[in-house]
Amino acid sequence: MQALTVETTPIPDIRQLIPLLDGRDPLLWMRRGQGLAGIGTALRLEFSGPGRMTDAALAWRRVVEAAAVTDPLARTGTGLLAFGAFAFDESSAEASVLIVPQVIVGREDGQCWVTRIWPTGSDAPDIPLELHPLGDEYRVALGPGSLSAAGYRAAVAEAVGRIAAQDLSKVVLARDLAGRLPAAADLRRPITELALGYPDCWTYAVDGLFGSSPETLIRADHGEVNARVLAGTISRGADPVADTEAALALATSTKDGDEHEFAVQSVLQSLRPHTSHITTSEIPFTVKLPNLWHLATDLEGTLSDGSTSLDLIAALHPTAAVAGTPTASALALIRELEPFDRGRYAGPVGWVGADGDGEWAIALRCAQVGPDGDVTAYAGCGIVLDSDPEKELAETRMKFRPVVEAFD
Repeated sequence: MQALTVETTPIPDIRQLIPLLDGRDPLLWMRRGQGLAGIGTALRLEFSGPGRMTDAALAWRRVVEAAAVTDPLARTGTGLLAFGAFAFDESSAEASVLIVPQVIVGREDGQCWVTRIWPTGSDAPDIPLELHPLGDEYRVALGPGSLSAAGYRAAVAEAVGRIAAQDLSKVVLARDLAGRLPAAADLRRPITELALGYPDCWTYAVDGLFGSSPETLIRADHGEVNARVLAGTISRGADPVADTEAALALATSTKDGDEHEFAVQSVLQSLRPHTSHITTSEIPFTVKLPNLWHLATDLEGTLSDGSTSLDLIAALHPTAAVAGTPTASALALIRELEPFDRGRYAGPVGWVGADGDGEWAIALRCAQVGPDGDVTAYAGCGIVLDSDPEKELAETRMKFRPVVEAFD
């Protein structure tokens, strides 16, 4: 494997990350205007199959061991790092990737830095800090994909029947929308719409996958880990009174509470072997997004076994929030009822640093752009015993809104 040379340098605050990006192949991890922007590719690693995340963890250790890093800042997000996106299913035809950019621009708490990465022995790349105007405006109409609205209702009804027969307790079923980008479309346009519309979410772009996720799968930072579990959803109210009533209805819903508890226990079970202690919010709380309310629980813990963030996503994925309970039965039913490959939808997306620390979200509220310009967006719902097919369909429409409106 080619050894890499890495140099991080502090720079004045540039305030904007998205205008730095390549409009055809952006790399981004950002929330509230802070985060990481990647330009170019110094190294690309691909993985597949059931061991895709553990293979990535091993490969990343080898990359780090061979690298020569100069990093006077030595803070989270500086030095050698890779952006990553992993397929949801072990049988997916979509590659799971770690991408090391040639140039990374980071911004956090008023401090800015640039990291250059290049093959050892070759010339260092230039530092392209000019802000590029966005390309021409365009619109993409996202229409029915492989699973129609009627097909989704039928799939939900079938899942409820399986749950009633005690084959499983919960399954997350998704549907897709499809469209096509115009030639030379600048992906920074929909990404900017997502970042502005959903500033409290992680807005990400990795290898044609982009979106704004409200759910932190795991954050590892100097031995501490935290996560935010989201499961249970209701639409925002039309006025302040209706909005408050909607939040209360979600917080007191037995159906949503059961769905949420499955997701929390799934994460706890996966993290306990790696932590000396772990705590959760005493009771679930509601999180407000521009278009809906989520039921949420925060988890915090201390690592006890030296796991990296890649090791942790391998242990966590797939959680009950995106697969179901029990996991094996839920995955089997997803493969049976969803007539498409999820690709990286609902898989881990984020970044990992040289020390193994990193931030990873679940790839939700997202779309994948193919090499030919085809666009596929995904949205799913947790199905439990008292799920209603029409209501679950309506929930997917709410969850599609961020991506649909970003292209409109």
